[in-house]
Amino acid sequence: MTLEAFADTILPGEKRSPDDRAIAGAAPGPGAVEAGALELLHTPATGVTAGLEYLVLSLDNHAKALATELGVELDADVPAFVALSFDLRTELVTRLTLPGHPEKDGWVALALFCNMAYDSAAHLHTADAIAAGHPGLLAMGWSAPGEDGLWRFPRYSYRRELAKLHPDTTPSGSPA
Repeated sequence: MTLEAFADTILPGEKRSPDDRAIAGAAPGPGAVEAGALELLHTPATGVTAGLEYLVLSLDNHAKALATELGVELDADVPAFVALSFDLRTELVTRLTLPGHPEKDGWVALALFCNMAYDSAAHLHTADAIAAGHPGLLAMGWSAPGEDGLWRFPRYSYRRELAKLHPDTTPSGSPA
C-alpha cells in the first residue's frame, strides 16, 4: 500500500473503489498505479527492487515523523504514509526530494520509475501496452501499429516531408 500511495502521489489518479486508501483520488482518470508503477518497480532491471523494502520502511518512518511534527493523528489500520492526506503525502515527498536531503537520490529514482510506468509503459512491450489500453500511452496519443506490427505516420511531424526515401529502402523501411 505504501508504494501505491507513493506512486499515486507522484502521478495521481482516481480511486479504484470508494474504500481505496492507497490511491487518494486527487485527480480524475488513471494515474501511475493503474499504469503499472508497482509492476515496473518490481522489475529487476530497474535496479531498485532490492531496496524497495527499505524505502517502504523509511517512507513510513518519515510519515510518522511528519505527523508528529504537525500534530496529526494517523490511522493505525494502514501504513503511516497511506494514512497521510494527499496534501501531506505531497509535502513529505517534496521534502524528501529537495536538494541536499541525504536520501534524495533514492526518492527521485523511485519517482522517476513511477513516471516512467505512465509515460512509456517501460515494463511492457509497446504494442502490447497499447492493445491493453495503457492509460499513459493513450493519454499521450500513441496510435496502434499497423496490422503488420509496424508504426507508420500518415502525417509528417513537421507538417512537411524532410527528405525523400533512399531508392534502396526496402518496403519494411530498412536500408538495403
